[in-house]
Amino acid sequence: MRDIMLMLVFVIAGYLAGSILFSKIFVRSFGHGDVELESADGNPGTANAYMNGGFWCGTLVLLCDLGKGILPVAAFVHLVDEPGMMLIPVMIAPVIGHAFSVFDHFSGGKCIAVSFGVLLGLLPDLRPALILAFFYILFSAMRISPHSKRTFVSFMCASVAAVFLLRNKAVVIALWIISAIVQIKHLLKSP
Repeated sequence: MRDIMLMLVFVIAGYLAGSILFSKIFVRSFGHGDVELESADGNPGTANAYMNGGFWCGTLVLLCDLGKGILPVAAFVHLVDEPGMMLIPVMIAPVIGHAFSVFDHFSGGKCIAVSFGVLLGLLPDLRPALILAFFYILFSAMRISPHSKRTFVSFMCASVAAVFLLRNKAVVIALWIISAIVQIKHLLKSP
């Protein structure tokens, strides 16, 4: 019962943390207006924070977007001895929060940085994050464009590779769900 209660707490906390759109906060704080209005795709994400707010603004957004994925997952994994399938909703909650922010009329970003953060929350197991990073770097080096196509291919290849490379079924299922959320948001946000 304790583990279920912890799961519920971290799902709610993860969703609320994910709902904080740091790019909107920091780009405006750095004096660069509304990131959604200033960017071509209207996305309140890390890449647009770099483009519209500059290096320090973008780096601050990146760290915060990673952190809102890392913290709830890492805390849950370290507090629950056998998270099992309870890990799935804890992993997807920050991503859903970023995608459908309660603080932004259930709109939100494309979820790339927070997805990496969620996977980094599984430390010391870096394999899920490294799998996604490998494909993202590979397809970026191959210059697959537009960005939405590169993201689609990267997340789908990472999800398929996870089936063969990861033993933790909860992580594999969560990665598939996260990939689906990212795909949906890219379809909705693409110019």
